Amino acid sequence: MVAIPWWMWHHRNYLILFITPLVFLPLPIVIPTSEAKCGYAIILMALYWCTECMPLAVTALLPVVLFPLMGIMKAGDVCVEYLKDSNMLFIGGLLVAIAVEEWKLHKRIALRVLLLVGVRPALLMMGFMLVSAFLSMWISNTATTAMMLPIAQAVLEQLAATEAAADERELRAARDPGQDNQGYELEAPRGHALEEKGSEGGKVPLDDAPEHSNHTESELDSILEKMRVERVQKYATLTKGMCLSVCYSASIGGTATLTGTTPNLILKGQVDKIYPDNGDIINFASWFGFAFPNMVIMLVLSWLWLQLLFMGLNFKKSFGCGMSSERDKEAYGVMRAEYRKLGRMAFAEGAVLAVFITLVVLWFTREPGFMPGWATVLFNNDGQFVTDGTVAIFMSMLFFVIPSKLPRFSDYGLSAEGKGVIKAPPALLNWKVVHERMPWNIILLLGGGFALAAGSEVSGLSLWLGESLAPLKSIPPFAISIILCLLVATFTECSSNTATTTLFLPILASMATAIKIHPLYVMVPCTVSASLAFMLPVATPPNAIAFSFGNLRVMDMVQAGFMLNIIGILTINLGINTWGYAMFDLGNFPAWANTTQSVP
Repeated sequence: MVAIPWWMWHHRNYLILFITPLVFLPLPIVIPTSEAKCGYAIILMALYWCTECMPLAVTALLPVVLFPLMGIMKAGDVCVEYLKDSNMLFIGGLLVAIAVEEWKLHKRIALRVLLLVGVRPALLMMGFMLVSAFLSMWISNTATTAMMLPIAQAVLEQLAATEAAADERELRAARDPGQDNQGYELEAPRGHALEEKGSEGGKVPLDDAPEHSNHTESELDSILEKMRVERVQKYATLTKGMCLSVCYSASIGGTATLTGTTPNLILKGQVDKIYPDNGDIINFASWFGFAFPNMVIMLVLSWLWLQLLFMGLNFKKSFGCGMSSERDKEAYGVMRAEYRKLGRMAFAEGAVLAVFITLVVLWFTREPGFMPGWATVLFNNDGQFVTDGTVAIFMSMLFFVIPSKLPRFSDYGLSAEGKGVIKAPPALLNWKVVHERMPWNIILLLGGGFALAAGSEVSGLSLWLGESLAPLKSIPPFAISIILCLLVATFTECSSNTATTTLFLPILASMATAIKIHPLYVMVPCTVSASLAFMLPVATPPNAIAFSFGNLRVMDMVQAGFMLNIIGILTINLGINTWGYAMFDLGNFPAWANTTQSVP
């Protein structure tokens, strides 16, 4: 009997795959309407996505099979949904990220910023969070976390090693005042220096300091061992805080740009699909205008919380002025040595940086909102011909055109025997690298979401959901937004943020239309909330990497992440009710929200 539950647990994926369709099969049989049939498909996909009994991308392909078989949409109409403009924007953004990673440009930026902020623990945490957030705006959160954590570990190990050496120097100098000691702490009287270290660094207090006249070598070793244990505990806690700060700031930073994380692109795709006459209300510039200030506020509050939780709020120590200690200088030297290993910026790095900066400038100026953009003046007089996806694909194609080295014409490519072997330099990117690093599964996930939205509209399920949620009109909009953000943030802890956003956004759009509030008032906060997966190691890949890297316990992540979830939800709702309210004119129900896609 004991073996049966054990067998069921190990075969749970197969059981879910075959039992779930049978359990819900009475729904389309008893209620043979198109709404019920589409609801059956969505329930099936939702459960498959949440349990991950099949790969997420394979589940996303179910509409290609289910919608035609149930008479909801034609196969050709369903397949068209899998490659929209948002997919092109996603592909273009990822090609830029792959080029940045291929030529280590992100590592150069990270080390340069860390050299500027210094190595005091609080400032170091701030530096790692700023760099992680900035990089994750442009490259994947997972790649950012995987790159930053080894750097953080190397710096902390050097800090610990230099602190250990300094402790031993001070104690031996205290035992033997004639011993030469270069530590800056001993410029003050011996007792004062030790007392100051006891108050700030958790070291031996003044009463326990060795008297230099009557301490034996064994007593000195005993005191050093006590200090070593305290130092190990201190740096274990510091390592936990640093690892969490990197993975959390990577998730937070991804919310700031339209291409920073997949839920943002899903929002744009769903809004364009459900409300085709929205006038490109969500584009790179408008999203950045709302999400970047929100990201900055969230990042600052997260730093304060992690600082309080793992280091304590001692601003005098964190931001104290004056000469750096020897241990600070040695830890700083580790980062400087890493930076010097990169050498001078190569032509390839400069070319990637130039393409990247040009792309961002073109995104911002395409349609800034407060004035006509270059696309409006040159191309978009009679419609949305040029989009952010057009720009992303054009600029990313340059990586396959621009050489990684400047061609030379004298002694170029000579072999060891002096024979001319003229070879053209490779381009900045080749397809082999792209094929290995491109997350093709996300493209299918995006398409599956668009197919679900289309099926909901065509079948009438969206209309039915909207009418069912009409009683929510009596609840204040700000309360609806907060409740939905809490729901999405909780759901995304157990499911991927992509699946969460894909499932919730069409329902939220239907609800907003039914109760006559601006769709973006609930869709934008819930989209950002889908990235607030801070409490569990399995919630996001960055969390899993940090969990394995920093010797964290699940409760460490729950304790830190719960408060960050609350901070994130409050910050998002502050933004949507202040500058977001003005940016998107959320006080008025837009005319385009009454017009949905036509039935194919």
